[in-house]
Amino acid sequence: MKNLIRDLRGARGWSQAHLAELLDVSRQTVIAIETGRYDPSLPLAFALSRLFEQPIETIFFPEESA
Repeated sequence: MKNLIRDLRGARGWSQAHLAELLDVSRQTVIAIETGRYDPSLPLAFALSRLFEQPIETIFFPEESA
């Protein structure tokens, strides 16, 4: 699954560490989500949605299949 977390975080000038603190997760979790190596749990996805004031479906979207 692809996402816009890095772009949304960057637009606010937040570091990965700051976002991790806001979400009460590790910085490694933020990195894994941003790079697509980890899909967040539903509660974490909702927390990201609230934090960035965006619907989940605008933050996360399926990768295009070739």
